[in-house]
Amino acid sequence: MIDPHEVALRVQQIREEVARASSTSVAIIAVTKTFGHDAIRAAVAAQCDAVGENYAQEVLAKVEESPIGLPIHFIGAIQSNKVRQLAPYISLWQGVDRESVISELGKRAPGAEILLQVNTTHEDTKSGVSPQDVESLLAAGVKAGLVVRGLMTIGPTSGNVGDAEKAFLSLRTLADSLHLPECSMGMSDDYRVAVECGSTMIRIGSRLFGPRTNH
Repeated sequence: MIDPHEVALRVQQIREEVARASSTSVAIIAVTKTFGHDAIRAAVAAQCDAVGENYAQEVLAKVEESPIGLPIHFIGAIQSNKVRQLAPYISLWQGVDRESVISELGKRAPGAEILLQVNTTHEDTKSGVSPQDVESLLAAGVKAGLVVRGLMTIGPTSGNVGDAEKAFLSLRTLADSLHLPECSMGMSDDYRVAVECGSTMIRIGSRLFGPRTNH
């Protein structure tokens, strides 16, 4: 069972670290994938800004079980055939990296807010559009009637600080060049580096709730 008091202390510590590293507001997205409603309740009590979920069926099961109490960000790979079911519940679609998903969101969730996922580390195992293709994907999103709030990336698998800085700074530079305000970058192991590089949104799971034991 997750201790909400412990989660609240961890959120407070992260907010203090963020305040020291950045002069701008940084949203904390509590990644509750694979955890139960006890994690969601703890995130609500700790005044996180949103919860992040990766799996369509898990989102649907959770919202059916009880109200979430925070905005839900979908941060996993988006399957076009799941958009219609998820649309009523998702406040921000992070991880949009294909025109097929943009087309489906335009049809099923007109006006939806999205982040475009960029592969800033050039790793084959990472999802995301290449940096040079972001502008055309942005144009497709706007044409489909979606609200493109910014960009999202995942830091390097290596965990190397220098590599992380390079990846995160490249995303911030790209977002600025496109006049996009949001940069979702940084997770439990690298959020400090991400915030120093201009992140406006960090996705924190194990740092709040402990290691995952399933999925």
